[in-house]
Formats: sequence, C-alpha cells, structure tokens
Amino acid sequence: MTTSSEEARKTYAEFEEKVSRTVFLDNLSTQVTTAVIKQALGQFGNVMNVEFIPNYTIPYPIPQSALVEMENEKQAKALISEMTNYPFMMSGMPRPVRAKPAKIEMFADRPPPPDRKIQVRWVDPSDADFVVAKKLKQLCKKHNAEHLALIKHQLEEEEKLAKHQEEMLKTNYKKYEMIESIVQDGTTSRLARHYGVRLDYD
Repeated sequence: MTTSSEEARKTYAEFEEKVSRTVFLDNLSTQVTTAVIKQALGQFGNVMNVEFIPNYTIPYPIPQSALVEMENEKQAKALISEMTNYPFMMSGMPRPVRAKPAKIEMFADRPPPPDRKIQVRWVDPSDADFVVAKKLKQLCKKHNAEHLALIKHQLEEEEKLAKHQEEMLKTNYKKYEMIESIVQDGTTSRLARHYGVRLDYD
C-alpha cells in the first residue's frame, strides 16, 4: 500500500522531470501568443505546453516571459543551445529572445517538497533575531528599488533601439523605392549605354 509520503515523493519526482524539459523564455514581445511560440519553436521539437508568467510586481510594460515545456529534456537543451549561440527574434522584438533552463521556483503550481516543514512566527523587538530581520527587510527594499531602476533604464534603451531600427527600415525602403523607380523609367538603361556598362537583371 502506498503511503502519503511515498505518493508525495513520486509526485515531486514527476514535477522535477517536467522542470528538466521546460525552458524559460524572456524578452518576448507582447504580441507573442501561444500559437506564435509553438510555430516558432516547432523546429526544435514538440512543444507540449506554454505558460505565460504574469507581471504582478513591476510597474512598467516589460516584455513577456513564458515557460515552454518540450517533449523531452534533449529538445529543451537543443532549444537553449541554439538561442544562446544565435539571435532568435519573435514578432519584431528589438532584442533577441533569451532562453534558460527553467527552475522549480518559476512554477506557480509546484508541489511542496516531500517532508518539508515550514515554520512561521512573528519576531518581537525584544527577540535576538529582530535586528537581523529588520536589516534583511531594508536590504530587500534597496535591492527592489535598484532592480526597478535597472529595468526602467533597459526599457528606455530598448525604445531608443526600436526607433533607430524603424528609421533605418524607412531609409532602406526609400532607397529600394528609388532604385525601383529608375529601373522602371529606363534611367539605368540609358546610363548603362552612356557609360558602356552591361546590365544583367537575372
């Protein structure tokens, strides 16, 4: 007969196996959907599930993140290797998508580790741990403020990059339009005859 402890260990082992074949994707455009991810990553294997990670704490329109479960760990590693070595873009994001191995802490529905016990208590000012707890709380606030400042700066830089890319695209498009125009009106042919240049449009 299987005990509750054995069942918990089995459930957690299955969850760890799921984590090993899951990839964390970051820098995803807000236009990216589950269908887009499945189509883009289908070349690496069978995408079993896509779960977007909600942004509850950062007050900025940051890129999306998602957990992508592949069919097996080999496919997940191949995906991570490819995206690490080569830039991979989705839906026009100005920065390449980042891929990393998923971690247990990233899953909202993760089961509790077997035999783990958590104790919670209030720390009284007279308690010996009160000063340490207060310093840790202040340190967390400081780190959070620094983290938000870095994210804000990153978003500003990405916006500049996106505008630069848009300007370059418009400039190149105008060049192609001009080339197409002089080809269509015969200017290139006249110039070629004048300078004795042979044109080959094939």
